[in-house]
Amino acid sequence: MRQFQFGYETEEKFINSLRRIRQWCNSSMTSEVLFQIYTESLEEEVILGITDMIHRELPNSVYMGTSTNGNIIMGEKSKMAITVNCTVFEYADTKVELLQYPLTEEEARSTVDCLLAEVAKRPWVKAILLNTTIRGMSMSSFCEYISKLPKEIQVFGGGAFSADMNEDEAFVFSSVGKISDHSVVFALIGGEDFHVMSGFITGWKPLGRGLKVTSAKGTKLEELDGRPAYETYYKYLNIKNDEHFFVNTLEFPFFYEFNGINILRAPIASNPDGSLTMTAEIPENVVARIAYGDPWTILEEVHDKAKALREFSPEAVMVFSCGGRRTFWGDAEISKETAPFQMIAPTSGFYTSGEFLRTNEFVNQHNVTLVVGAMREGPAVGSDEKLEIGEEEFSGKVSMINRLATFIQAATEELEEANKRLAKAAVSDGLTGLYNRVEIQHRITAKADELAAGKAKQPASIIMMDIDNFKKVNDTYGHREGDIVLKELANILRNITTEVVPDGKAGRWGGEEFMVLLPSSDEAKAIEVAEKIRLDFLNIEFPKAKHQTISLGVTQLIPGEDSDTGAMRADDALYDAKHLGKNCVKVH
Repeated sequence: MRQFQFGYETEEKFINSLRRIRQWCNSSMTSEVLFQIYTESLEEEVILGITDMIHRELPNSVYMGTSTNGNIIMGEKSKMAITVNCTVFEYADTKVELLQYPLTEEEARSTVDCLLAEVAKRPWVKAILLNTTIRGMSMSSFCEYISKLPKEIQVFGGGAFSADMNEDEAFVFSSVGKISDHSVVFALIGGEDFHVMSGFITGWKPLGRGLKVTSAKGTKLEELDGRPAYETYYKYLNIKNDEHFFVNTLEFPFFYEFNGINILRAPIASNPDGSLTMTAEIPENVVARIAYGDPWTILEEVHDKAKALREFSPEAVMVFSCGGRRTFWGDAEISKETAPFQMIAPTSGFYTSGEFLRTNEFVNQHNVTLVVGAMREGPAVGSDEKLEIGEEEFSGKVSMINRLATFIQAATEELEEANKRLAKAAVSDGLTGLYNRVEIQHRITAKADELAAGKAKQPASIIMMDIDNFKKVNDTYGHREGDIVLKELANILRNITTEVVPDGKAGRWGGEEFMVLLPSSDEAKAIEVAEKIRLDFLNIEFPKAKHQTISLGVTQLIPGEDSDTGAMRADDALYDAKHLGKNCVKVH
């Protein structure tokens, strides 16, 4: 495999470059020639001129191309608006075929069905490189359908973009199709001696508390924690809903888990109703967090990925990096994350509107991510060359970002923990840890309302209990012994509602009185549970108070009655138990 990388400056220079490639092909073993054309220019006449020259000078070659937010050549961001990467495959069994299809949300399934059918005819396919238009559509269905490809086929590529991030115009093209703003180009590559490896790098870290997606429809992220999604960016980052919204939020995507990996997802627009438009769907009930770029982590991930690629021993590396990463680094430093790959093999690519990669069998669309695809023909050839990555250049910048982020994260975690403790305290009894009276009464009321509305499929019951002669325990042995007795009864109720009736809820009703709600138990089951509670408590021997007893009242809730009526009936049953000898269970 041989690579030629160059920029388009003039027709004369370009034709000379093509003729050098032709001369090399004529003097060497060549099986396939693939051109990849990346252009910041949206002038279709220029692109057509370039493709015409390629067809004239190398008529047996194929080409694919896309508009971009910037081009990568020899591992660095190119200053040229149009760059060309030519890969010459040398092994006789290596094959390259291009396919181009129209692509809209409505056509996603039919397009991928066509791809699947073509791949089925070509058992030699090992990798699919894709360029696709994205803007104005969700790629979720496309990714879902394309994941049906045979599991062993790797998929990677990038979404078309334009030099101006706020510009929607973008296109793809190929030698088997026209320049199109709603299309996808697939390069099918494979062969017995063809090998491929792929992966991705983020370096973005989650920051702050988790935000639950409470409302989402398609690509519209409507609400986070019950509030308009846009408010998250305004509240925490002071990003205004203006013409700069897209560019400003690119550096702060949402971070969440999807298909077994961590995904970054950036909004492309904020709508008047406060919803955010995404390039892919974020499902409801997902917990997402805002993420920030960490240069040190990025470089560490680059270093790790580069080491893995060196073991693979590629002959060519393709990178597809989000335009948001270019915004984050700035043009002066963006090449720091791609140049290390050039030390391993010729590296080219472009800055995208979205990155695609197959991981764990699933094809995912990424944002603010660097996707890497590496290829070689023949066996791996080891290298002892040391990777030199100038991490020390970022020590000052990294220190500030890391320390600030660490401080914010630690403060957030402390606040979340404090809020959890407060929330638990609001519904818990301080001594026993069971629900307090307000909370257990609230849950009984909710169940009574459910029964009244005819929504409950099973009967429900409650058990009220009281420790017999508890005042005597306190007066004789002291309040500390009394607290031990209360806690032991609470432990029994906790175990009962965990092991015997897992949906049961227990609470302290007041003083030595306790209440248990059995949401799916009838009267017979409630009596059985009450008897177990009574016997378990009777069998405890306390340090000073020795054996104590409890009395229990049971009642089944009646559909249509309010919770107070049910509680009064349980109290009447408990009264009967008290006055009929104690240490027993009575039913009302």
